[in-house]
Amino acid sequence: KFLGPNFAESYCWPPVARGCDIVAISHQGNDPFLYIPPLLTFLQLGSCYEALPNRGGPLALIVCPGWKKAQLVFDLLKTYRRCSRQLHPMLIILGQNKGEAGSMKIQGCEVVVTTPYSLLRLFEHHSLLFYRLCHLVLDEVEILFSEATQQVLTILDYYKKAIITEKREYSPHQIIAVGTRWNKHIAYLIKEYMKDPYVVITAMEEASIYGNVQQVVHLCTNSERTAVLLKILDFTRNNLQKVLVFTNSVNEAEMVHEALKSNSIFSLKIHKESESNFKHILEQWIKRYSSGSHVVLVLTDDCLQSLGITDATCVIHFSFPSARIFGQRLHSMSNNFCNVSKDSSVDQEYTNAKSVILLTENSACDALGILRYLQHAEAEIPPELHDFTTKMLEAEEDKKFSRPLCTYLKTFGICKNRTMCPDRHQIILQIDVPQNIPDKITVTRGCVTILPLHIVNATNYFGRIVDKEKDPYTILAEEINEYFKKPSNKICVKNVEKLAVYGLCEKMLFHRVQVVEISPKEEKLFFSVRIKYIDEGRTGQVQSHQLLDLPARFQHLPPQAVEFVVCRVKPIDNEIEWNPKVTEYIHYKIKGKLHEAKIVHALGNTAWIDPMVGIELLADLKVSINEYNVRSEILSTGLGTDNPEHLTQLQKL
Repeated sequence: KFLGPNFAESYCWPPVARGCDIVAISHQGNDPFLYIPPLLTFLQLGSCYEALPNRGGPLALIVCPGWKKAQLVFDLLKTYRRCSRQLHPMLIILGQNKGEAGSMKIQGCEVVVTTPYSLLRLFEHHSLLFYRLCHLVLDEVEILFSEATQQVLTILDYYKKAIITEKREYSPHQIIAVGTRWNKHIAYLIKEYMKDPYVVITAMEEASIYGNVQQVVHLCTNSERTAVLLKILDFTRNNLQKVLVFTNSVNEAEMVHEALKSNSIFSLKIHKESESNFKHILEQWIKRYSSGSHVVLVLTDDCLQSLGITDATCVIHFSFPSARIFGQRLHSMSNNFCNVSKDSSVDQEYTNAKSVILLTENSACDALGILRYLQHAEAEIPPELHDFTTKMLEAEEDKKFSRPLCTYLKTFGICKNRTMCPDRHQIILQIDVPQNIPDKITVTRGCVTILPLHIVNATNYFGRIVDKEKDPYTILAEEINEYFKKPSNKICVKNVEKLAVYGLCEKMLFHRVQVVEISPKEEKLFFSVRIKYIDEGRTGQVQSHQLLDLPARFQHLPPQAVEFVVCRVKPIDNEIEWNPKVTEYIHYKIKGKLHEAKIVHALGNTAWIDPMVGIELLADLKVSINEYNVRSEILSTGLGTDNPEHLTQLQKL
């Protein structure tokens, strides 16, 4: 049930619904709901588009950073189309096969959802794509600019050329850019492509970057903070300085105030135990001062909202706060933020607002976040902070000892976001010794016959290594199925135990499964359990009564499931996940069929294979022939591209 717009939406919807240009940066900036309802509202006004030519082409173009986000936006448009006139939205994700773009029909479609690369491929075959375009939406604009800068700028140029013709003089022209972080390219977007835009920034730490606030970090010990503070307050500038010194407690505020007083620095102080002085302190702060005057206010965070200060020129973080409070502190300088929409070339050296962070051993846990923020703000970073955070990152990585090796690292040879990724990015010999892979194969990197049974994505599968002469699992499977043919042997498990191995009947075949998770029983006779098919690699959920006792003689053979990764191929367009079209195609092509593969690398239960070739057995001639190469099949879809560094990156670990 929709209760109404949230804080960010309440500021964004009115300008979008009026057809104005807008940039919106918010913690919820990756939510398409920030623009979809008001955009659909505007598109209902058919009279606004009467002056446009009747030729084909969309009225609105929504550009997303990847296929997954584009799919989400398209699904939302389909959900809300019941509330609007027929706009016939289309999701267009194109690969590198040229024929695909040429055969795409967009006549009658008024809203297109796509990605930068797909859009430019489409434009090569549909030169009138921008002919009627009125609304250009850049969804997650900071990612678009960081991952596809040139492509986005090219799209903006095409749009700009399309709307300057006389025929478009009286039609709507609107660019909507939404995201979670400010990006230097957004300033260029505002200056070169927008007309009197609304700039809505509800994330204060991002607003400070937009406003060109100078960020300075001083590394010191906790005992040195007061001395460092006194040096900072040794004013030399002639213009008015209004400084806020933020502390974390009443005692700390009193201590700082006394230190300033004893060094002949006049300062005001306010905290929750001196609330009776609020009126006097506020009067002292807001009264008119002559140029060259210096006003210092020592305070705690709980007083900031009541004071409502927005004209400070400098904020000193004597103690470092949480991320939310940090943004509120920066907001106290908002009157002195530079207006990038009027001048995007303001040099940080001459900004009127400055934020000073005193980083001590007590705030070490915040060091990594501070480093990321300073990098994002393109601020000067002390070498000591770099060294310290490097050691912290190494320590954080060491804590991931029990985590599995990162999926992106395995699949593509690189993880784009190691600091935020919860999984491991280093090799640990005692964990990563090859498992379920014959020793002679790992030593010689030999050719094997594999049977893919569970397809995770286009290049990642689980299955078995098959011995064509005498396969131990084939023999075991026959024995298990023969054993359970007798009804008396089908004994349901009474006490299900985690990690225990049982039998399970599925489509008349019996499998070995291991219990990996048991749901709360709540005194029920039957309950669900999560299981892993140890000879296939897939997981599933079944009722406890479906599990059968499995005699010990059927458990001696180790789990046979092996993870396979096809090397040297990755998704196009800097995507980090395979398009479902490719996965579905490969799933249909390879599942349950024998393949010849060469293992080129092995870690833990994972084998990297190159090549992997589908084979067809010719029974009459007693020979097999190579039918297809899986890597080549992926490339032929146009949605995959060469990844020559894949194995090299893995071996560097």
